[in-house]
Amino acid sequence: MEPHIQNYKTALTMPISLNVMTLHVSSPRVFTAQGVPISVTGIAQVKVQGQYEEMLLAACEQFLGKTEGEIQQIALETLEGHQRAIMGSMSVEEIYKDRKKFNQNVFEVASSDLINMGITVLSYTLKDIHDDEGYLDALGMARTAEVKRDARIGEAEATKDSTIKEAIAEEERMAAKYVNDTEIAKAQRDFELKKASYDVEVQAKRAEAELAYELQAAKTKQMIKEEQMQIKVIERTQEILIQEQEIMRREKELEATVKQPADAEKFRCEKIAEATRNKLTLEAEAEAEATRVKGEAEAYAIQQKAKAEATTMTVKAEAWKEYKDAALMEMYIEVLPKIAAEVAAPLSQAKKVTMISSGNSDIGAAKLTGEVMDIISKVPTMVKSMTGIDVSKAINISYPDQIGLENYIVALFGLLLLVLVLYE
Repeated sequence: MEPHIQNYKTALTMPISLNVMTLHVSSPRVFTAQGVPISVTGIAQVKVQGQYEEMLLAACEQFLGKTEGEIQQIALETLEGHQRAIMGSMSVEEIYKDRKKFNQNVFEVASSDLINMGITVLSYTLKDIHDDEGYLDALGMARTAEVKRDARIGEAEATKDSTIKEAIAEEERMAAKYVNDTEIAKAQRDFELKKASYDVEVQAKRAEAELAYELQAAKTKQMIKEEQMQIKVIERTQEILIQEQEIMRREKELEATVKQPADAEKFRCEKIAEATRNKLTLEAEAEAEATRVKGEAEAYAIQQKAKAEATTMTVKAEAWKEYKDAALMEMYIEVLPKIAAEVAAPLSQAKKVTMISSGNSDIGAAKLTGEVMDIISKVPTMVKSMTGIDVSKAINISYPDQIGLENYIVALFGLLLLVLVLYE
C-alpha cells in the first residue's frame, strides 16, 4: 500500500511505501564497557506506520521526496547508532550471556527514536557476536572447562549414586528372587505330587478303557468274520449253481453249434471223398488204357518206320556198293553249294570290299573271282586230308572221258560264290 501525499505548494503527489523493511544492522569493532572490541550483527523489521494519522504525517514530513532505499538507509543508521550505544554500556559477558536483555535494550531505545519519524520497529534480534582478539573464545573455553569439570563431577557422583542404588536394588532383587524361587519350588513340588497322583488315576482309568475297548473290538471283529464267512459260503454256493448252469448251457450250445454241424460236415466230407476216390479211380483206369493204346500205336509206328528205314538203308547200301564212285560224286556235288555258302558268309557281312592289286595282277571282279576260285580249288585237298578220300581221283575214274571236269566244277561253283557275295 502506498498512500499519496500532496504538496500544496508544488501541487505534486509522491508515494510512500508501507511495506515491511528488513534491515541488517552491523556494528564492527565496538568497544564494550570493559574496553573489549567486539562485532555485532542484528536483524530488525521496520515499516512506516500508516495506521495512525499522526505517525503517517510525521513520516511524510521526514521522508517527503525520498525513495524507499533512502528511508531504509535512515532507519538503518539510526538502529546501528543505538546498537553501538547499547554495546558500549554493557560488558561482553552480559551481551554474550543475556542476549534477550541486549535485544530488549536496542528495541526500546531505537523504537522511541524512530517512532518520532513515523517508523515502527516490529522486531529486533541479535544475529551474531564475535571478536578478533579471541576474547569470546577464551571466555568460552573457560566456561567450557568449568562445564566439563562440573559435568565430570556430576557424572561421577551420579555414577556413584547409581552404582550404590544398583547394588542395593540387585541385593533386593536377588533376595526377592530367592524367596520367589523357593515358593516356586514348593509350588512345583506340590504340583508334581498332585499331578503324579492324578496321572495314576488317569492311567488306571485309561487302561481299563483301553482293555474294554480292545475286548469289544475283538468281539466285534469275530462277529464280522463270522458274518463274512457266512456271506462267502452263500456266495460260493451261488457260484457253484451258476457254474453248473453255465456248464449245461455250454454243453447245449456246443451240441447245437459244434457237434451237430461237425457230424453233418463229416458226412458231407465222407461222401465227397468217396466220390473223389471213385472219380480218380475211373480217370486213372481210363488214362492207363489210353496210355496203353497210345503206346501200342507208337510202338507199331516206330516198328514200321524202322523197317522202312532199314529197307531204305539196304537199298542205299546196295546202290552205293554198285555205284560207289557215282554216289560219292553226287554227294560231293550236293555239298559244294553249302561249302560255297559258308565260304561266302564272312564276305556277305562286309559292307565294303577294297581290292588291292599289283601292276601285273587282275583287278576288280576278276580279282575277287580269282580269290574265291583259289579257295574252292583247295576243297578237294582239304577233304582228302580229313577223310582220306581223293575226290579228284574219284572223279577222273568215274568220268575218264571228261578231262578237266574238276576244273569245270570248281569254276562253276566259284562263279556261284561270286554271285552270292555280290547280291547278298
